[in-house]
Amino acid sequence: MEVPLSAGPGTPTRIPAAGTPAPTLGSREFVASVEAALVEFFAGRRPSVSALGPIFEEAADTLESFVLRGGKRTRPAFAWHGWLGAGGDEDSAEAGAVRRACAALELVQACALVHDDIIDSSRTRRRFPTVHVDFEQRHRERGWSGDPAHFGVGVAILIGDLALAWADDMVHAAGLGEAALARFAPVWALMRTEVLGGQLLDINGEAGRDDSVEAALRINRYKTAAYTVERPLHLGAALAGADDGLIAAYRTFGTDIGIAFQLRDDLLGVFGDPEVTGKPSGDDLREGKRTVLLAEALRRADATDHTAAALLRDSIGTDLDAENVERLRAVLVELGAVDDVEQRIADLTERGLAALETSSATPAAKQTLRGMALAATRRIA
Repeated sequence: MEVPLSAGPGTPTRIPAAGTPAPTLGSREFVASVEAALVEFFAGRRPSVSALGPIFEEAADTLESFVLRGGKRTRPAFAWHGWLGAGGDEDSAEAGAVRRACAALELVQACALVHDDIIDSSRTRRRFPTVHVDFEQRHRERGWSGDPAHFGVGVAILIGDLALAWADDMVHAAGLGEAALARFAPVWALMRTEVLGGQLLDINGEAGRDDSVEAALRINRYKTAAYTVERPLHLGAALAGADDGLIAAYRTFGTDIGIAFQLRDDLLGVFGDPEVTGKPSGDDLREGKRTVLLAEALRRADATDHTAAALLRDSIGTDLDAENVERLRAVLVELGAVDDVEQRIADLTERGLAALETSSATPAAKQTLRGMALAATRRIA
């Protein structure tokens, strides 16, 4: 099934049907190199994990499976190409260490996803049970005492914490030179603070019912854009010892493309095909996420259609069936919120690409990063 959308006034587009390959943000060779670095890292953890016994081994194995199960390796790809664009040489002696440090971003991502699934009460991720649901089921199957759901959440919180701790370990074990690590560390620290702060803003936004577009964009800026594109590029530039001008250009490009990436995610969270996205369709509506899509719809409805505004406010965050999801989708389209978000994606992408084009990044990196930006903002999963 295809869901009609719009890429701005008069420009129809569609989310492709299941089976259509999603665009990739890195070459197969790069993705394979990131996964090889992760496999090597997890193998190196096994002696210390084994010493803690089978319960911890089970948790560590779950984290490893979660990290290696899939994903586009978006964050390592932006960090790697940020390094190359600032003068890094993939054939140099330090390239392996840089690649391993970039790969550690996948562990930060794992922490964010595992915890986010708990916060959002999500039941599936990439067509598998989420980590907390997985351990809830294990508790139930083993006939253990206590509440299975509480147990699952507790274990998943610790697995997410483990992912974040191991991300630091992977960076420090990557083999970076002392000077490169000194440049990398403060950017890494900022990124971790921003993603956690963005998550807190998101939770407060839902609880406080802040329906403004400005609040939703601020959440996108810190919860997603900062650690998806902006800071990975900044990390790569820091490793290469880039000047302030290139770092500023990377951050402008990264912020705009990162927000556009999240806006695309907002559309997929409502209109995406679950066979492609790996998550139930309409989950963002059931979870009551304060997205830019919803905020813009409410802004328009408050001004022109109070019935639609009441329907949206009464429906989001409830256990919607397929018919109700379809009804809300129609309202979002009719209000023009979908067209607005598509236009925002187009404008942000254009502005970000302009910042990249006028930067001092290498021509090859500009070409690659341009392709990655378009893949990120036009993706279907």
